[in-house]
Amino acid sequence: MIKNDISIVGAGSLGNALALALYRAGHPISQIVHRDTSASRRKAKALARRVGSRASALPTADLNASLLWLCVPDRSISGVAQQLARKRKSWKGTVVLHSSGALPSDELNPFRKRGASVASLHPLMTFVPGVDQSFAGVPFAVEGDGSAIRRSRQIVRDLEGTISILPKSKKPAYHAWGAFTSPLLLSLLVTSEQVARLAGVPPKDARRRMLPIILQTIENYINRGPAQAFSGPIVRGDIETIERHLHALKFAPNAREVYKALATAALESLPAANRKAQRKVLRSPQSRKV
Repeated sequence: MIKNDISIVGAGSLGNALALALYRAGHPISQIVHRDTSASRRKAKALARRVGSRASALPTADLNASLLWLCVPDRSISGVAQQLARKRKSWKGTVVLHSSGALPSDELNPFRKRGASVASLHPLMTFVPGVDQSFAGVPFAVEGDGSAIRRSRQIVRDLEGTISILPKSKKPAYHAWGAFTSPLLLSLLVTSEQVARLAGVPPKDARRRMLPIILQTIENYINRGPAQAFSGPIVRGDIETIERHLHALKFAPNAREVYKALATAALESLPAANRKAQRKVLRSPQSRKV
């Protein structure tokens, strides 16, 4: 199958990852479109060199590719769409995508009104600077027009990912789910570092020493399910140990609140003994030293 060219709008972490992956999968990248600032220009030129393309500022980009993919922050999608859509009277035959997990394809209505087929295509993956991200096995969620969805399926197949339809009404919850799986998970790990300090363990050492138990917990969760992966004082109903934890965490009040919130959530959905007594301890503003 002939792979048509693609223009990427935005040279941030997601734009970099997608442009490189698409290029390696045989999709020509016609241009990297960037904001008209020195920092954005520098990033776009560096990316363009890696994918055999050219960098173009938003005001001067010609946008003749068969697919235009907006990889800009959510707050910028609508404005960028309005700005770029005005460049042509007709976008008929063009597919336009954005990659927001929270916003619907309607953000691209300026293109849709001029004949383009539009969709939101979001990869459930984390993207950070300096990481050469593969999309193999990555699940994508798509919502939008029929032609854009069909093109999205072809692209995801070329990237060796998986794809499913996501109704626009479900997107906010879907994106919140994604937040729990990466940024909020990272926040939990950083909170764990704060607790490690109370035990006299510095952050760098804590990260190294936490790794085996983190990886084993995730492996157990995937292979055995949450109930069979759950361990510790909550499942045993060990009230005295929980009280000791809460007393120690008085010296890290933010971590103490996270502990109480997660323990309360565990009592709702995971195996636990002495649930009533545990809830009472977790609700108490004070916890005695045991």
